[in-house]
Amino acid sequence: MHPQPDWSAIRADFPILDQEVNGHPLVYFDNAATSQKPRAVIEALRTYYERDNANVHRGLHELSNRATDAFEAARGKVARFLGAASAEEIVFTRGTTEGINLVAQAWGGRFVRAGEVILLTEMEHHSNLVPWQLLAERSGARLRFVPVLEDGTLDLGALDALLTPEVKVFAFTHISNSLGTINPVAELCRRARAVGALSLVDGAQSAGHAPVDVRAMGCDFYAFSGHKMCAPTGSGALYGRAEVLEATPPWHGGGEMIVSVSYERATFKPAPHRFEAGTPNVAGAVGLGAAVDYLEAIGRERIFAHDEALALSALAKIETLPGIRIFGPREQRGGLVGFAAEWAHPHDLTTYANEYGLALRGGHHCNQPLMRKLGVPGTNRASFYFYNTEAEIDRMMAILTAAHGFFTR
Repeated sequence: MHPQPDWSAIRADFPILDQEVNGHPLVYFDNAATSQKPRAVIEALRTYYERDNANVHRGLHELSNRATDAFEAARGKVARFLGAASAEEIVFTRGTTEGINLVAQAWGGRFVRAGEVILLTEMEHHSNLVPWQLLAERSGARLRFVPVLEDGTLDLGALDALLTPEVKVFAFTHISNSLGTINPVAELCRRARAVGALSLVDGAQSAGHAPVDVRAMGCDFYAFSGHKMCAPTGSGALYGRAEVLEATPPWHGGGEMIVSVSYERATFKPAPHRFEAGTPNVAGAVGLGAAVDYLEAIGRERIFAHDEALALSALAKIETLPGIRIFGPREQRGGLVGFAAEWAHPHDLTTYANEYGLALRGGHHCNQPLMRKLGVPGTNRASFYFYNTEAEIDRMMAILTAAHGFFTR
């Protein structure tokens, strides 16, 4: 049995948390939007820019060699982090949004035809909805949606009627960014395969928060963002099963992704380089690799248990306030709580909390269709990571209690 990490010592790795906002200690509960960065990642970026900065792959000088080695080493780290079969199944992207757009436009543009079906769920982030809407408009395909039940889980009983042989791709989130719902991704991928559909998993809220094994999951694509797991903004990756990537045409054209070019035509490199036109975000990949090392040293099983415990504690405390509606499952959930106060608009409550140093998020969380289904203009969301503490939840509760008095006076 491995000992529990020293969470206080780990928290000290994040210099941004040691500050005051509006004269109060910062309580950062907006981790579902973006996480903070440890010194190890910041130092990796500094070292890269001070020592190794150069363009990758095309140079023959020492700095280019070092930059290329660091860039490709990060690809290998991400592959192992996700349980991919090889580094060639990892395409570097700017994050989840770009990864899903790549699949929808490049793979979808070649393989999705009029009359076929794109299956999504009602809890999808706009990043896993709008790209498919655009593909449906271009191709003549149709969209279907797996309903969300009152408890925030998917209506799996509706799958038999929705997941038919007409479905070309089934795209769904692993952990909902509004509800905290943890979807049964392996089952959903298995059922997609059974009807000949490809599966894409939105891993934005799971990659750095829970163990992920894409081969055990059985997905064809898995997209995630580095900035939600301690890495720099503008970093992330798309996992694609080797044979699926190999059948997918290029998305962007330019330097690096070619074998040869004439005035009339070009030939292209195999995956993943076929999808990485132009100068990549080398520093972002280096920082992503450093974040992977950092998280692996802690252990994602421990991170998940820590964050879920905070979420369940926060849920139990928040619902003691008058006029509060909690969204999502009451038991196993990701490390966030979405709630609505009948006595304050989400934006007003978030603004009030900020006056006392509490960073919540208020709004639709890029889930506008889901919010309409829930009958609310938006929610407040408290989202946690391994550097957060029970004491911070108590501080949040003191602020929310004061807010209730302020808005109902």
